[in-house]
Amino acid sequence: MIEVVAVQNKKDLRAFVLFPFDLYRGHPYWVPPMIKEELETLDQESNPVFQNASAEYLLAYESGKVVGRMAVIMNRIEIEQQAKPKLRFGWFDVIDDVNVTQQLLAKAIEIGKAHNLDYIEGPVGFTNMEKAGILTMGFDRLNTMITNYNYPYYAAHFEQLGFEKQATWVEFKMDIHPKASDKVLKFSRLIKERYHLSVLKFKNKKEIMPYVDRMFELLNQTYSSLQTFVPIQPYQVAHYKEKYFPFIKPDYINCVQDQDGELIAFAIVMPSFSKALKKANGRLFPFGWLHILKAQYINDTAAFYLIGIHPDYQGKGVTSILFDEIQNLFNRKGIVVGESNPELKENTAVQRLWKDFNPVQHKERSTFRKLLQ
Repeated sequence: MIEVVAVQNKKDLRAFVLFPFDLYRGHPYWVPPMIKEELETLDQESNPVFQNASAEYLLAYESGKVVGRMAVIMNRIEIEQQAKPKLRFGWFDVIDDVNVTQQLLAKAIEIGKAHNLDYIEGPVGFTNMEKAGILTMGFDRLNTMITNYNYPYYAAHFEQLGFEKQATWVEFKMDIHPKASDKVLKFSRLIKERYHLSVLKFKNKKEIMPYVDRMFELLNQTYSSLQTFVPIQPYQVAHYKEKYFPFIKPDYINCVQDQDGELIAFAIVMPSFSKALKKANGRLFPFGWLHILKAQYINDTAAFYLIGIHPDYQGKGVTSILFDEIQNLFNRKGIVVGESNPELKENTAVQRLWKDFNPVQHKERSTFRKLLQ
């Protein structure tokens, strides 16, 4: 008999976070998150997102053993300000038993109906800055630091239960050339001259911090027309600074400013942490920190994390400046493989950015949706 119960205390929350470590134990492609970070993200006292969100965490038990988990989330900005009556669900993991998925979803749907919401969609996080989608292609690839991995049966469960695909993201693997092409170099120089633009260089993290708020403003401006968009709030910016910027190396951030010193474009890339996180297995100590530190300096693979361009400069070739800088960076660092993070399938403008890197789509993931009424 399957029993679904809500997380009540810290012991339950730890069981919620640790369940995937049991489900994917020994799996060659699952990259575990850091346990401490997961606990803090889900803790209402630690994560400022709860200023505009609420969540209930569900555990499914069978014969006293955890066999599934799911977070049920309501984002009030999305529901009240954007008028999207959506119930989110995330942190979804189950054994290969559709009855477990059905029982978890039944409880989530009950919660959604009690709050007069129209539909349920997931897996997603609290906001559109977090992990989203069920992997449907690329099961023989390591997930990145900001994506999920799952077994192929996940999607089959949702389809069997009458859910339909909603948003779909694609990811690409790229070969990095030994040097930038003459075409890119010439075009980059031309765009700088035409619009009086220049590249910002950073020597340390202290120099970056004054520009971080503007970077997130550019993200809001860049992606506001996409179906999954929810504005990034100031308190979230402060949280992301603390959570992610310790991983970022200054020379992996590329920024472009106009003649008045106003930031109009940026790109953040990072060395791939997938293999390091796999070795760390969710813990910084005793040796996890060493694997992560090593990945920052000895690595032949990098991930493209965030790109933002002011609407006034979109479609004007500014990306050529960013990619000229990224190409030079990769060549200096010995990076020979690049990997994009998820991009909405309809966002062809972003996908065209990779055309000079011989992109090959190697992953795809989707959210699944169902009406509640």
